[in-house]
Amino acid sequence: MAVPIIAARTDLLKGESAFAVLARARQLERAGKDIVHLEIGEPDFPTPENIVEAGVQALRDGHTGYGPTPGLMPFREVIADYVHEGWGVETSPENVVVTPGAKPIVFASILATVNPGDEAIYPDPGFPTYDSMLRFAGATRVPLTLYEERQFRWDLDELRDSITDKTRLIILNAPHNPTGGVFTAEELGEIANMIRGKPIWVLSDEIYSRIVYEGSHASILEHPGLQEQTILLDGHSKTYAMTGWRLGYGVMPEPLAEKIGLILNNATSCTASFTQMAGIEALTGPQDSVDAMVAEFRRRRDAFIGALNAIDGLSCLVPEGAFYAFCNVKELGVGSARLEQYWLEEAGVASLSGTGFGAAGEGYVRFSFANSLENLMAAAERIEAAMPGARALAGE
Repeated sequence: MAVPIIAARTDLLKGESAFAVLARARQLERAGKDIVHLEIGEPDFPTPENIVEAGVQALRDGHTGYGPTPGLMPFREVIADYVHEGWGVETSPENVVVTPGAKPIVFASILATVNPGDEAIYPDPGFPTYDSMLRFAGATRVPLTLYEERQFRWDLDELRDSITDKTRLIILNAPHNPTGGVFTAEELGEIANMIRGKPIWVLSDEIYSRIVYEGSHASILEHPGLQEQTILLDGHSKTYAMTGWRLGYGVMPEPLAEKIGLILNNATSCTASFTQMAGIEALTGPQDSVDAMVAEFRRRRDAFIGALNAIDGLSCLVPEGAFYAFCNVKELGVGSARLEQYWLEEAGVASLSGTGFGAAGEGYVRFSFANSLENLMAAAERIEAAMPGARALAGE
């Protein structure tokens, strides 16, 4: 009997290690082991009540059918106003594409802007979907290292040298997953000057733009001429604790929005209408819940980073945004993936190896501090207690 063949292109895709670690952690919990979950990048706050009520009311009002692929016009209008007020750029609803979560913007943007053999520059370490989708699209991948000594930012001379006449896409992410690093406005200005007027798209992933601890968020959209080359990625998952609602969006030049709309029409049809109605309330309603969440994340960050840095053998920069600690473990002389496994199985702390975010992540482990302060302090105590065993791994 002939066996059906699975297309070879599927071998190019990679999953997120966070979900693999979560599955293993759940397995250990079922076997009776207590686990502190610091692997998943998900706010541990409930969706604000006013947003929930807006979603419930939308269901009662019958917003349960198909909607237009780019999104409901009232929601797209609100997003356009939000971007205009935030970045000072003229934006219309025709520039906005709403998606079920932000990942489809990564997926569709890469398919719409990169042909096989085109070069794409992206951060290393970086969100694993970037690399996976670029591989799938047949792009020539150009990972560019984020340096700890530069606060996990690029060396802009290296970026300049990496841009060639084949470069068609540059992916920016700030605040950054997994490091919590940000770009300064001056750095974004330099990047803008490098590429302005060139046939290069910028995918600017700003999903953590509201979770910034010092100063204010800067976007490349603020620089003259870049609106015509930029795809802004944002969404509600992180800012409003709406991960399960699946609500993201992209803002881009209208001709590209039309093409991305066609891709999404074939892939997802549309985003659930009642979640979009809740999304309107999120952007236009009270923002005190966001402020409170960010203040609590700052409190946790300061305490947890302090606890990690007090452990001999670990060092961790204070992240400027997002809710991740990217901890340097190089002094231990143990591979990051081995430490991830050891801390999970022996210490009961779920973390992520930096190698899950790219080759430059070796020597680092990511912890999410989207967990209670009590659990974070317990995790630090467990890690410290397990350090003799961790050091012993170097001799294996």
